[in-house]
Amino acid sequence: MKKILYKIFGVALVIVLMLSCSNNLDLQPISSTSTNDFYKSDNDVLGAVIAIYDGLQNIPLREFSLTEMRSDNAVTALHEGEWKQLEAFDVQTSNSVVANYWATNYNVISRANIVLQYADVVSNATKKAQYVAEAKFARAMAHFNLVRAFGDVPVIDKTITLTDTDYFSRKPIATAYAMIQNDLIDAIPALPLKSAIGFGRASKQAAQGLLAKVYLTQKNYTAALPFLTSLVADTQYSLMANYKDVFYTEGNNEILFAIPYINDSNTESQDFSYEMTVGGASGLDWVSPNFTAFMSNALDTRKTVNINPLKTTQNGKYLKNSISARLCGNDWIVLRLSDIYLMYAEAIMGTSSSTSDANALKYYDKVRNRAFVIPLTSTSITKQMLLDQRRAEFAFENQRLYDLIRLGDPVAVLTAYSSTFSGLNDLLLPIPQSEINVSGGLLTQNVGYN
Repeated sequence: MKKILYKIFGVALVIVLMLSCSNNLDLQPISSTSTNDFYKSDNDVLGAVIAIYDGLQNIPLREFSLTEMRSDNAVTALHEGEWKQLEAFDVQTSNSVVANYWATNYNVISRANIVLQYADVVSNATKKAQYVAEAKFARAMAHFNLVRAFGDVPVIDKTITLTDTDYFSRKPIATAYAMIQNDLIDAIPALPLKSAIGFGRASKQAAQGLLAKVYLTQKNYTAALPFLTSLVADTQYSLMANYKDVFYTEGNNEILFAIPYINDSNTESQDFSYEMTVGGASGLDWVSPNFTAFMSNALDTRKTVNINPLKTTQNGKYLKNSISARLCGNDWIVLRLSDIYLMYAEAIMGTSSSTSDANALKYYDKVRNRAFVIPLTSTSITKQMLLDQRRAEFAFENQRLYDLIRLGDPVAVLTAYSSTFSGLNDLLLPIPQSEINVSGGLLTQNVGYN
């Protein structure tokens, strides 16, 4: 697996945000160096930047359970417990998976705000601008994760302390999106192009793609289109010839942004994509019968990549030599070119239910024809076709729920799919009760969870 060229500085770099850490509070030892004393050089701030990426590694670890398992794509084989709550749309306010997702995103925001607070220490103007841009990119991504999952959330634009109670309450979604957009707009000019930045760090194109998705989420097609038009013409990116190679060739030219991991590392690996271990199979994130039926077209080569039927192993060595068979180095792809192509078609379609625009058809067909044995030339596409194409292309990449909300009728789809889905309120997660308690009641609960 590709090795990350990042080394996390040994000094504690993060003041953990109060709102995000009731279960994971990192208390700084009295004898340790304070942040005010530590940030004295360019390298000190670079260490804080790298700590942001270290924090990002925690976000995808259980995100599938909050997205894919709350859609029609995936199920759990478990019959009770916190994972079953998510699949059954019966999430309790004490659910630790939800609380950890809240905490990890706010932890990234806290790390980003530390970089922004101490950026003036950096003597090199170009480096300073880049570090600020990387921090704003990550802060925007984390806020975007939170606002889509929880709705109104606290919006944190600086390092805060326990006395900053104004930051403990939820802000309207519009306020969150305004900050997300401003962060990305600020970041784009100062971020390097893909060719000038290491894999796993934010590039100009990654920020443009993320901003386009933010705009599409708000149905601001006019604002999204210029960024997508630029990206589809960018020659630094290209689709992999085979769909499978997107995931088996790390660092490939289809990827705009990914979160890297290192195989067999206690600190830099992930445990959500291991193939097997001794004992029974994992009971989490199984393919739903609904998705299996959806992928019934034998000509679609994505079927064999996305659906791996249960089977016994071959004879021979069962587990590799490793620290743990569950420590994987598969990078998590956040944004890739086929997503840009389909978002481009979406932006062109806009508020219409279909389009015959030549550019929309061209890039829709590029994605579709890579996957199909028999290519075709589309004469028109509908919003439902676009949604279906996204379901097949980005299966189990934590996009289905948000695609339904953005492009489809999530209430109708999920009501037909799940007998336990009860309506619009189930599209948002509950605010963790532990965070409400820590805030002294300044945080309020989402409707339907009181």
